[in-house]
Amino acid sequence: MTTKTDLAVTASGLVKLFGENRAVDGIDLEVRRGEIFGVLGPNGAGKTTMLSMLATLLRIDGGEAWVFGVDVIRQPHQVRQLIGVTGQYASVDENLWLFGRLLGLSRIDAQARASTLIGQFGLEEAADRQIATFSGGMRRRLDLAASLIRRPPLIFLDEPTTGLDPRTRGQMWDTIRSLVADGSTVLLTTQYLDEADQLADRVAVIDRGHKVAEGTPDELKTSVGASTLQLRLADPDQLSPASEILERVLRQEPVPTPEAGGLNVALETADQAAEALIALRQGRVSIASVSVAKPSLDEVFLALTGHDTQEHEITDDEMEVAR
Repeated sequence: MTTKTDLAVTASGLVKLFGENRAVDGIDLEVRRGEIFGVLGPNGAGKTTMLSMLATLLRIDGGEAWVFGVDVIRQPHQVRQLIGVTGQYASVDENLWLFGRLLGLSRIDAQARASTLIGQFGLEEAADRQIATFSGGMRRRLDLAASLIRRPPLIFLDEPTTGLDPRTRGQMWDTIRSLVADGSTVLLTTQYLDEADQLADRVAVIDRGHKVAEGTPDELKTSVGASTLQLRLADPDQLSPASEILERVLRQEPVPTPEAGGLNVALETADQAAEALIALRQGRVSIASVSVAKPSLDEVFLALTGHDTQEHEITDDEMEVAR
């Protein structure tokens, strides 16, 4: 039986109110030790609000939460010793050495840790520059580096790659993977579907303050529909007989693609692809290429939420009022 101390994060019925708005409305969460857990949702879904409550930055208005078995409501100071937080609202106004000193490291240890992190995050060229001159990508990297000075066992990353160029984004992904390889647990919020797909062991989909689904990326893809058999015929003139064969065997009407000789047809199970290909061969239909594709997380997200809301996440002023 799994207990709260076996998990990195446990949340039950989390609620956050801003006036009459239930920004987070009864969310349950379990994050296992040593995994990357993704929280996926559009702007205004409640991702940042939920993370802020778990990180003790916002008061919890309803429900309960624990970090490694430590009560977030009753023991916030102990929780803060177990986590590192970076994202939209974290400060980057101090340098890494000062962060280390503020966290109780000696001068020598703070300098050594700062040097290590500067190298790890590729900030060597900017080490002597004022933070005010940093680009958005450099600020993100410094922000994450600052949160890792104490090597916390649990790291909260709130949309850490927002605004980054593809190269820096890829570097950040590699860093996140290395953190978990070194023994940390990561709770990551994102609105990027590919990021959740690439990084997360499990994903919770959040919309309008509610958790609407949870599972591995593959489980979520499977839950919203069948796989698709994608074919390109060697002879586009065989499109009609190929369609008739596929509809007879699979009991699904194939859909022509814009590409000449292309057909897509839904599969109830991936095993049906073999039946379709055997039937096409027996019907003397030549295939130039074939693939079986699962639904993308884009399709999962649309199926679960049905919209792309532009509602805002909480502002700094709202956070201050709520504390």
